[in-house]
Order: sequence, then structure tokens, then C-alpha cells
Amino acid sequence: MAYFVTGATGFIGRHLVQELLDNREGEVFVLVRKGSRGRMDHLLRSWGNPARVSTVVGDLGKPSLGVPAAWVREHAGSIDHFFHVAALYDMTASDELNEQLNVGGTRAATELAGRLRAGSFHQVSSVAASGDYHGTFDETMFDVGQGLPSSYHRTKFESERIVREECPVPWRVYRPAVVVGHSETGAMDKVDGPYYFFPMLKRLRDTLPAWVPLVGVDLGDTNVVPVDYVAKAMDHLAHQPGLDGQAFHLVNPEPQPTVDVVNTFAAAAKAPRFAVPVDRRVTGVLSGAGLPRVLRPGGLVQNLLRSAPAQLALRETIGRLGVPPEVLGHVSFPTVYAARRTERALAGSGISCPDLEGYAAMLWSYWEEHLDRTTARDKRLVEKLRDRRVVITGASSGIGKVVALKVAQAGGVPILVARGKDKLEETKAEIESRGGRAHVHGCDLSDLEAIDALCEQLVSEHDTIDFVVNNAGRSIRRSLRLSEDRFHDFERTMQLNYFGAIRLVMGLLPAMREQGHGHVVNVSSIGVQTNPPRFSAYVASKAALDAWSNVVASELVGDGVSFSTIHMPLVRTPMIAPTKIYRNFPTISPAQAADIVLEALADRPHEVNTALGNLGAVAHTMAPKATFRVLHLAYQVFPDSAAAKGGPDDEPEASPRQLLMAKLLKGVHW
Repeated sequence: MAYFVTGATGFIGRHLVQELLDNREGEVFVLVRKGSRGRMDHLLRSWGNPARVSTVVGDLGKPSLGVPAAWVREHAGSIDHFFHVAALYDMTASDELNEQLNVGGTRAATELAGRLRAGSFHQVSSVAASGDYHGTFDETMFDVGQGLPSSYHRTKFESERIVREECPVPWRVYRPAVVVGHSETGAMDKVDGPYYFFPMLKRLRDTLPAWVPLVGVDLGDTNVVPVDYVAKAMDHLAHQPGLDGQAFHLVNPEPQPTVDVVNTFAAAAKAPRFAVPVDRRVTGVLSGAGLPRVLRPGGLVQNLLRSAPAQLALRETIGRLGVPPEVLGHVSFPTVYAARRTERALAGSGISCPDLEGYAAMLWSYWEEHLDRTTARDKRLVEKLRDRRVVITGASSGIGKVVALKVAQAGGVPILVARGKDKLEETKAEIESRGGRAHVHGCDLSDLEAIDALCEQLVSEHDTIDFVVNNAGRSIRRSLRLSEDRFHDFERTMQLNYFGAIRLVMGLLPAMREQGHGHVVNVSSIGVQTNPPRFSAYVASKAALDAWSNVVASELVGDGVSFSTIHMPLVRTPMIAPTKIYRNFPTISPAQAADIVLEALADRPHEVNTALGNLGAVAHTMAPKATFRVLHLAYQVFPDSAAAKGGPDDEPEASPRQLLMAKLLKGVHW
């Protein structure tokens, strides 16, 4: 069995190749442009079985995809499945580009498939081929007189027509709905579809409380599917016998109201949600009242959004938030997509489209950490960080990794430090793939001699060390009663959180003095202000770092070296993952925490506190006895974890009483 895949470096294509490598045998030939060889090298490593993948240099815009005639002669008759995935998936692209890549590319692919005498040709089309068809569009339908409201719709229709009428070998067509990121990892390669609205949701989250209701408009239904479902379904359907000459809808089986999809992502972002004052019970009556299609509520809204005055107004409003106005006119479908044929063919395979609510949070987190370009557009941050060297400890995951990505976005040069060098290399590769720069230094920050060697290396390899972010840390949640025979808990936290942090700063101080500037950001904890029970080892180590920084800040201010301490609230990172009770606690995301760190890098405040943290500090000063009573109540409400007791990991979910206290004291570690 042998495969030929176009678009393997693209989003759907690379997941399809992974499915073929995981589930099938034989060689996989992938078409690659000369300019994509570097990206292909990275993909070969990520696929995990590069020996079975061979690259074929070609071009989507040339006859027979520009594949050399000698290669075609050598492999004619040996390709069992030809997957044409390469296409332009962009509603904002020009007519010419859509025509060249979608229509011309498909014609060139079918020509090459014929010359190769491929066993089957598999075309990745789109539900966009249905255009503005009103009603149910099933998999037997194609040309039914539908309008094609954009060049994207038209070229997807035309490319499918070419396959149906001109393909010289047996064919199958796959029509995905709006494809979003991976349902398990959230991975996505670009901002598209619903992602255009994520910056707006982020702005709402950062501006308004999540409980504030917003007025929305019922724009109809949409349909989104995760890329892993699309890739798995294509792999399975391609290998089922007797399905040639058919199309398959890779869609969510139930239409998804657009406002519900937006609200699902708003919930994931912890942003306000939209309420629709006039729901479908009213608009449905109007739609069925014999009105012409253009006069029905949905049609009126869509036509208004596509008008020139509305497009101009949208460009000056939501366009400034990153939402292309031309996309807004296509946020919903007038069509309902039946997928009975696909469901029958997938029956028994275990492959089905997951519910969006189950993976929306994963999509949001990936976008916020990897695709959000807010930092790059912040002129103040760019001015402060461009070309600055920023040492970041604990940069392999969580807050540290996102800080590194955002520093690189702003034009800074993150110096990534952590014990696990492999993960650091992955972060560096991601930064470089986006045009940034980064350096990797593996170091065990609990080993003082290793830190000394790291400092010598940093000073010798870099002209300046402008910033240090002490982010690496160890947290232990265990009551003193259970720690009486575990003194090493205190030694370990102090070794990393305190001794390791100050050893790094002290090792870099001579270079900072010589260059006349430097700034250190310590990621401390709200626990230093609130003193939550069961965190004596962790809070004490962070408090020690706070105290040290406060003392030496007065000694070093004349040398141009300054300190910022961030009393960070509870953050959703791998460090808190073992404590199951935190899964339902109010937390901020690593990206939100990273934004706080970047503000500290830019503004250099002495402290960054939350209102709740300040309230806790004031309470300990003004009413210490009453405060300790409250904390003792929390000590009783939140028991030691199963892991802290040394037992099996059977910790129960949070109780209503625990959740109530957690919400009242948001951001405090319990």
C-alpha cells in the first residue's frame, strides 16, 4: 500500500498523515514546495515514523503539480490512494488566489493522479460547496442551483465539479464543516473561523465580570468539527470498499446555533455570555409566514452584514479587534447538513464527532497561549522588550512557557531555562517558526553548582542579561501534622524556590552592575499575603524570596538593578494538576498569568498584587485573631489530599461547601 498526499504540511494534511502512519502500512509520499522543506523537517520529527515518509518537490500552481516526469514514470501504478488536501481555506483571500489554488490545484492533482494510475483519488472539498442552499443538503446532492456568495464558495464548488467530471481514476469527496483545533490537545495552526472572535472574547473577559449578560442576535446555525475527527474519518472512509463516486459530510450531526457556539467559547474564556432576547420561536414564525427568503429575519441580517456601509462600519469596530468584516457575513449556514451516509460508513469504528462543550476549553487555552497576537500589537511592550535578553526559569511548561512565547512576540529574546531540555527545544522551535529568536539552557535549578555553571555560560554567550524571571517553583500542599516526619518537604521547596532563585540572581549580578541595568521579576504567591493552611513549606519559601528581594533592592537601586514581586493568584498549571479539588476552583490561565509577568517586565513595579491578596494582608494586620479563625475554618473544610496522606489517589471531587468558600476567596490556594 502506498499513499500520495498534497497539503501534508497544512493543518488537516499533517493530521491525516499521522493517521496513515498510525493505522496503515506502506510508504507515504508527500508533496512539498521548496520553501516548505524546513517545516517538513519539523513535521517528520513530530510524526514519529519518518522512515516511511518521502518528500516529493512540487508546486500546486503547475501542471501535474510540478512533479518531475521521471518520478511519475518510476511510481506509476504503485500509488493506491491519492489524497488531495492542499487548498486555500481562507474566506478573506482574493478571487485570483482562490481560483489558482483551489480550482487550478485540483485540476493539476487529478491530472497527476491519472498519470500515476492511482487506485483512488480523495478530494477534500468543503460544505461551502453547498453555497447558500436553504434546507437540508444531503451527501447525494451537489449542483442543485445554489448561489455561491463568495469566491471561496465558488472555487470549492468548482474544484469538486472537476473531480466529479474530469478525474480519470475512481474518486471520493469529503466535505468537512468549519474545522477547528484538535479536541485533545487544542492544537491549531492559524486564526480562522470562530477563532476570529476570540480576541473580542478576551477583551470582554478582561473588561467585564463573567456574570454580566450581553445582548446577542440569533444569527442562525453553524457547524464546527475538530481536526482529529476529520482526519480519523477520512482515513477510515478511504479504506472502506465500495464507496467510490460518493461524497461524505464530515460535520456535527446536529446543527449548532451560532450564539451557542460563541457562548461555549465565552464560558471557556470565563467571559460574559450573550443572551438572545428574540429567540427562534418568534423568528421561526416569521420565517414560515410566507415571506420571501430575503425578507426573513436571518436573510435580512445576512444581507445587511454584507452591504458596503455595514462592511465599512464593521472594519472600524470589530475589525480593530481582529474580526475581518467579510467573515461576519458567513458566520452561520442557511443549510442543514445530513450525514447519514457518513454515519453508516463509520458505524462500529468508534469514530464520531465529539461535543464542542467537551473540548472548547482546550481550544481556548491553545489559542490564548500560542495564537493570540495581542502582545505583538502592544507598542509599549514591544518598545520595552525588543532585542532584550530575558532569562526565564521553569520555561518548559505553564507560566514560563507562555511568558517565553509572549516575550518573543514582543521582539524580545527569551533565554529558556529548565531541567527538561527537550521541551525547551520544542518551545524554541515554535518561537523560531514564527520568526522569533530564543536560546535554550538545560539546568537543574535545585543544584547550586549547576546554577553557577549556567551563569558563567549566560554571561559568556550573551552581550547583556536584561531581565530575569524567577518562575520555576515547587509547591507542596500538606498539613504540618503530616509533615512532622517529612522535613525534606521544607528542604526541597527552599532549595528550588529560594536558594536556587537567589543563586541565579547573584550569579548574574556582576554582569548587570557592569552593564548598568537589569530587572528581576519574582513569581511569588498570593499565599504570602493570605497564609493559607497546609502550605507552610511553599509559602515560607516564597516569603523568603520576597524578603530577600526587598532587602537587596535598596542596595542595588544605585546600580540600576530593580525587582518586581508578583503575588500570583491560583493559576491553572501542571503544578496544581495533582490536586483534584482545584479542577473546579476559580483560577486564572497561564496566559493571563504571563500577561501579568509581561506588565511587570515593562513597568517594573515593586509589587503586583490582587485586591484579594491585599485584603488578606490587611486582615492579618488589622484583625489577626479573626483572620486565623477564618483560615482554621478553611483548614477544616479543605482536608489533606490522598497523596499528602500517602494513600491511593482517590481524592473526591470538591463538595458544595468547598466550592462556595473557594468562590468567595477566589485565587487563594487551599
